[in-house]
Amino acid sequence: MTSARAARRPLLRRLGPLLLVVALLGTLTGSLATPASAGDPLSDAIAKQKALRAKIEKQKKQIAQLRVQQAGLAQDIAETADALAAVNADLKLAKKRVAKVTTLVNQARVRLNTLTAQVKEWEATVAQLEDDVAQQDRLLEIRKSLLATRIRAAYMTDRTSMLETILSAQSFTDVISDVSSYIDISAQDQALAGQIQRDRQLLDVSRQMAEEAQATTNELRLQSREDKLALQARLADLKKARDELRALDAKVKKQLAIQQRNFGRVKQTAAQLKAAMDREIKAENALKAKIRRLIDAQQLGGNIPSAYNGTLMWPLGGVVTQEFGCTGVGWEPPAGSCAHWHNGIDIAAPIGTPVRAAGDGVVVFAGPNPYDPYPKAVIVIVAHSTGLQTWYAHLEPGVAVQAGQRVSQGQVVGYVGMTGRTTGPHLHWMVVLNDAYSNPRLFL
Repeated sequence: MTSARAARRPLLRRLGPLLLVVALLGTLTGSLATPASAGDPLSDAIAKQKALRAKIEKQKKQIAQLRVQQAGLAQDIAETADALAAVNADLKLAKKRVAKVTTLVNQARVRLNTLTAQVKEWEATVAQLEDDVAQQDRLLEIRKSLLATRIRAAYMTDRTSMLETILSAQSFTDVISDVSSYIDISAQDQALAGQIQRDRQLLDVSRQMAEEAQATTNELRLQSREDKLALQARLADLKKARDELRALDAKVKKQLAIQQRNFGRVKQTAAQLKAAMDREIKAENALKAKIRRLIDAQQLGGNIPSAYNGTLMWPLGGVVTQEFGCTGVGWEPPAGSCAHWHNGIDIAAPIGTPVRAAGDGVVVFAGPNPYDPYPKAVIVIVAHSTGLQTWYAHLEPGVAVQAGQRVSQGQVVGYVGMTGRTTGPHLHWMVVLNDAYSNPRLFL
């Protein structure tokens, strides 16, 4: 028995290289189809890759949202610029818009700071992943070198051809026995080969993670640069808007100061002021009633349409000193819950500035208000339909139209003056819809 084993030893040495290669091929092929067991480095890496991809997807959605917010901010800035540049800009609205844009720009600055911090976090993630790849690559090379050394050593033990080795065996039973014995001996080599294959898979996953993280980092860097440039542009736009707002505010304050000084020159007690306001309201209501009768008469003749199918335009450009509605101007009468209420829009402009019809229509009144006490206000009233009229008050006495005349939008109807109870040259523009005063801005 002992002599038989001794006789098979040369066979083991000759079969060794082939059996090792066969065993390694079997291990490598089998490892490609066999999933990694839970808890090993490969399984952990696959789980980390899944988490990383979820984080990348979330980051991409955030980048998309940032782009939408940036576009929204640009739109708000553009609308604010338009509001400030508009004819007869609404100071109150402009202030609200500038305040809103200021808040949005500050929010954009916070978002940029957050984005900059996220770029640094992703850069650190990429650095860690690349370090992991480098370490895994070094370990793989070490194990591959070790396995190569073991294969080379086994091969160098003998170079006799495999066919000769098999043919020289005492029996096929001896060959099978020797192969089985050799596989037991090469178990370490098989384990090493399997580990190398798992290392390769782990390295592939790690490289994928590093590449995907790097792509996300690059996208974040690009977005950060775009946001920084956009923020700089928005800051410049905001500065310009603030400068324009200050200029507009100064113009309005200057005109109001002039009006306030003129009002102060009129020595009136509170009782006298109230009586003057009451007379003005009474005269205005009387004129409204007359205009209703005139329109009804014109309607019977078919001269005034029942509806107006268009929009109105500004009768002139200037500085709006009073908007429609509640006002802080003390010489305006009370109405409803307003201590002082303004039934139109005041547009300050030099005396003689042309005033144009806000829309097509028929002049139903032109001249001094017959119901006004002295000094009487010169007014032109245009009916655009049976339910819609525009009033132009405080005009110069020499109006450009007469009652019954048909006018087109933009046609001159009069000139800025100071007739009636006024504190400076301006147009008092009113819109009457179904016998009620309405905000003229709603019809522009």
